This record gives sequence, C-alpha cells and structure tokens, in this order.
Amino acid sequence: MPQGDKRRLKPFTYVVEGVWPHAVLDDHHGARVAQEVAARVRRLMDDNGWSVSEVSRRSGVSRMTVTQVLEGAVWCDLLTIANLEKALEADLWPGREPGNPPQ
Repeated sequence: MPQGDKRRLKPFTYVVEGVWPHAVLDDHHGARVAQEVAARVRRLMDDNGWSVSEVSRRSGVSRMTVTQVLEGAVWCDLLTIANLEKALEADLWPGREPGNPPQ
C-alpha cells in the first residue's frame, strides 16, 4: 500500500499490541512519529500538572486537537507541533536535535 493511502488511516490504527501511545506499532514511520509526539506531550503535561484545557490555552491549539493528538486520532501539522512546542517549552519532534532521540 503506498504511503499516501496509509495516511487515510489514523495513527492509532497502526497499533499491533498494547495501548496508544505506548503500544507496539507496525512498520509505519509516520505513525511512530505521531506516537512519540503524543507521548512527549502527555509526559510534559503530567510533569507540569497541566490539563488539556491549560495546554490549549497556552498554545492556542484547540482542546479537541490536543485531545486528538494525545489519542493518536490525527496527523499533527507543523503549526500544531510548533505551537505545542512553544507552550510546553520542549522539542516534540523525535530526533530533531542531539539529546532528543526517538524513544
């Protein structure tokens, strides 16, 4: 199946075993990136004691979108990731900088 066709499915649909975002995924690089972004957002929210509403307020990203990112229900666009990174004061994209490897 070409990658373009796989984009029609949501990231969480590539779970082979376990629960998103800590599940084992099949071999779809984009889904793995989405999984890592979701896991990092959740970890940072937990570290800061922030709710979805607080992240939404600080980032300007709608509560629905933040929730969908956390659930693996959407493919994040770059503006969403940039706004979340600014609000959370952390890199979300895996492997972008030294010390920020994909998990």
